[in-house]
Amino acid sequence: MNSKALVIASLAADSLALGAHWIYDTARIKREFGQIKTLQQPPNDSYHPNRNKGEFTHYGDQTLVLLQSICRHNGFSLEQFSEDWQASMSAYDGYIDKATKETLANLSAGKPVDGCGSSSTDLGGAARIAPLVYAYHKQPGKLFDYVTQQTSFTHNHPATITGALTLAKITLRVLDGNSPAKAIDLTIAEGIDDMDLDLKMRAALESIDRESAEVIKEFGLACPISSALPGAVHLIAKYQDDYQTAMTENVMAGGDSAARGLAVGMVLGAYHDLKKIPVEWLSDMKAYDTIMDLLECDQD
Repeated sequence: MNSKALVIASLAADSLALGAHWIYDTARIKREFGQIKTLQQPPNDSYHPNRNKGEFTHYGDQTLVLLQSICRHNGFSLEQFSEDWQASMSAYDGYIDKATKETLANLSAGKPVDGCGSSSTDLGGAARIAPLVYAYHKQPGKLFDYVTQQTSFTHNHPATITGALTLAKITLRVLDGNSPAKAIDLTIAEGIDDMDLDLKMRAALESIDRESAEVIKEFGLACPISSALPGAVHLIAKYQDDYQTAMTENVMAGGDSAARGLAVGMVLGAYHDLKKIPVEWLSDMKAYDTIMDLLECDQD
């Protein structure tokens, strides 16, 4: 079922990105890794020194926390997710980004769970929604509400929330039978509640005949959603029939490939099934069996 595949495909993309994540020098990526077609061990100077081949970046780890929370509590609850997230991140041995630090500090200061989020515009907060799409794709009203809650919990900025809702709508349209490119086009036509993001997504759709590394560099390799989401849209539209190439091109482009990958993987996973994900990637993912077990849970 593609609603399950979208979760696996999203997390597999994060795991593929782990080795070269946040390396902005594409020449270095080619020199040290070659053309990345398998999961890689992070280098010694990685932002993820405590992670090994087959594990996740902090984005993937938080996506897994969300999936575990949904399974544990038979559905999504912001209160329960916040407790699970806080327990995980308070003892986390991976990279702690600014949004996580600010959210933890705000919770410690007594701020409510619906008002503790940072003002981060990073795509990472919007890109970890695959578990919610899986659990609530047949209940779009709940899905959009929960996507807003989980995103604003750590990334309470209008642009990030808009980006998360945009990704959810695109993925739902793909699950309804549209191609990824058509789903993006329909979502833009419906209206994006952020003019800058709207214009850049339109430009991304028109960029599919160009080299991906060049396009992504022009939009911006860094984390902000205004840069990262258009790059993801380019990859989705250009490689909608080729998940593996989309993932490789994403990582080879450098920068925040993990957040882009989570978004691209989710949409393309909704379009294809697990057969499009290289078997070696799945066998090398350390949490694969755990994830598959979690996807068998019942949700409200």
